[in-house]
Amino acid sequence: MDGHGEDCKVYTAGYSFHRKPFYMNEPDGIHNYLFRLQTEGSCQLRCDGELVQVETGELHMYDPDEPYELRIGDTVDVTGKRVIESGDYHIFFGGVWADEWWHKIKRPCKIKIPLTDNIMDLMRQIAMEKRRIDNPHPEISSHYMKILCLSIDRYLSEQPVGAPRTYLAYQIKSYIEENASSAFKLEDIALHIGISVSRAVHLFKEAFDTTIMQYALDVRLNMAQERIMFSPMPLEEVAESSGFANYTYFHRVFRSRFGMSPKEFRLSKREHIT
Repeated sequence: MDGHGEDCKVYTAGYSFHRKPFYMNEPDGIHNYLFRLQTEGSCQLRCDGELVQVETGELHMYDPDEPYELRIGDTVDVTGKRVIESGDYHIFFGGVWADEWWHKIKRPCKIKIPLTDNIMDLMRQIAMEKRRIDNPHPEISSHYMKILCLSIDRYLSEQPVGAPRTYLAYQIKSYIEENASSAFKLEDIALHIGISVSRAVHLFKEAFDTTIMQYALDVRLNMAQERIMFSPMPLEEVAESSGFANYTYFHRVFRSRFGMSPKEFRLSKREHIT
């Protein structure tokens, strides 16, 4: 898949979810640029020459000649149970514009993003465009891809430089994103960060203009939305695996957020895709 001669071409894009061990190794590179966003669970990826543990919310970026290695195996969850679970969005792309963008500045091989971020929405939209069987406007995915690349640069430019108060707020944010599928209390977050509950609540509100529990709800709803769209899970299992204590509450907040029930949402997306 040669990207030269194309402006910005998306070759493949999609969502993968693994519950069984999986291994992939391309020591000579993958011959295209690759964005891979871990949306749930964990895995191991080669990054800067080393095999590293990948957690939810990490976006990894690869150039065509960079060795690529992916390992998905069992891990231990918060209850001590050994599980295999890994979900990700992935986009293979190339082209002259992509080459120019890639070499414009030096970027880290991975960045941590909120799963409610615009970057995730763009990756989902690109994946949906590539799933269309009859697509009279294939250039749409190219435009989305350019926006995604530029959004990544903007996101990197807006990251905090390490001020203590901001750093603590981002630690809280990361904890929420990594533990949203499990039940947790404000006390758990405060203990993890090493500050009082009142200070954690104040710092997070000050930094992000929302409450800790509202942000946790946002992450859980987006997680559930992804699973409804791209997995065959029963809706009750979607609710439970996305951190909701019961289906009745999940049904109510989902309808409030998206304007339809989880069942209606699943049916509408299937009709849209087909």
